[in-house]
Amino acid sequence: PEPPEGGWGWVVMLAAMWCNGAVFGIQNSCGVLFVSMLRLFGSSEDKQLVFKTAWVSSLSMGMVFFCSPIVSIFTDLFGCRKVAVIGAAVGLVGLLLSSFVSTIEPLYFTYGILFACGCSFAYQPSLVILGHYFKKRLGLVNGIVTAGSSLFTVSLPFLLRVLIDSVDLYNTLRVLCILMFVLFLAGFTYKPLVPNTKEKEGGKKGKFKLPPAKKICNFSVFKVLSYRIWAFGIPAALFGYFVPYVHLMNHVEDRFGDSVPEEVLLLCLGITSGVGRLVFGRVADYIPGAKKIYLQVASFFFIGLMSMMIPLCSVFGALIAVCLFMGLFDGCFICIMAPIAFELVGAQDVSQAIGFLLGLMSVPMTVGPPIAGLLRDKLGTYDVAFYLAGVPPLIGGAILCFIPWVHERQKLKERAKTVDGETTEKMLENESTLVSDMTEKPVKELDSGF
Repeated sequence: PEPPEGGWGWVVMLAAMWCNGAVFGIQNSCGVLFVSMLRLFGSSEDKQLVFKTAWVSSLSMGMVFFCSPIVSIFTDLFGCRKVAVIGAAVGLVGLLLSSFVSTIEPLYFTYGILFACGCSFAYQPSLVILGHYFKKRLGLVNGIVTAGSSLFTVSLPFLLRVLIDSVDLYNTLRVLCILMFVLFLAGFTYKPLVPNTKEKEGGKKGKFKLPPAKKICNFSVFKVLSYRIWAFGIPAALFGYFVPYVHLMNHVEDRFGDSVPEEVLLLCLGITSGVGRLVFGRVADYIPGAKKIYLQVASFFFIGLMSMMIPLCSVFGALIAVCLFMGLFDGCFICIMAPIAFELVGAQDVSQAIGFLLGLMSVPMTVGPPIAGLLRDKLGTYDVAFYLAGVPPLIGGAILCFIPWVHERQKLKERAKTVDGETTEKMLENESTLVSDMTEKPVKELDSGF
């Protein structure tokens, strides 16, 4: 059905906005939790403390994306509502269990895997359901929805700091469970307009039979060359992407001590990221086809450059300026993910296309922060880690530049095939008409002879 461009879709948009806020607000505020974990679980004798602690946040963010291909399959099979509700419930349990651990190791499972997997199952349906309700305004709506994480990223660091100082880390995690409970309720608003595979295969009253494996895992999206480049170019750019979110707070403490309010940096990232999502989400609606990719190219260029600038900032004001620019282009990169996926593979395959992409993104996003932590433990400073974090976005951005050209060539080939097919069809029609005329003519002459 044609998307209604509104109606109940606005309620769905608000629910998806809360989802983005709860999931990525917590993930992006991990720098505050990271510093608290270092103090709570660390000891001066542990020479790999930063490395081991970084795995908690890094594993959590990585698992959100690693589960995405599986989530896309479940979303296609059972629909957005069921998957989102169950995911939020699992995330709530994982976060609650994290508040009862006494050492860092159990957090790898409770926070890094269980909570993150729940977040993944809650998050991806929020992207897919928007395509049910919006088409012409999809860029704008995606910008508003993804701005939810910016609103939470702006407010959560200060709230977390107050809570940790007042009621310790454990009770802070229990307070965050409230966000996940609201997310659980928000999932019930995802009323589908497109039937899922269960309804297609078995009907509402019939018995459901699993479709063939080819239908469940739709690897046909990788036959699209422009999507293949996109699906491998984006992960190549993300090896250093999550490093500032995890280590920036600790870097500021190392360099400036406790004399500066390091939470202001996350505030700057959050505010300009929200602005970027709203502005560039709307701009993307006016950029035709795959040329939207150029916005992501520009984003990666500036994100890489800003990461390299972090060690060069000798005053706190310079760091604020860097974070403002980084947040702006971070918002640009995120808000146009779904519109680009729709352009490259079409609405029918978009769920699994996004799922595969997010799954591929999980590896670099998981590996980057622990490597940065290892460099910090070995060298005693984050400088080299931030310089190296800026290189992959520049490489990834260069790879993405080829996509619009490749996509246009693909479209021209498809048009040529269509034209050839129509021409052949017309020729066959003309031939059959000519043959029928020739067979009918003698019969008429024979009739007139009698």
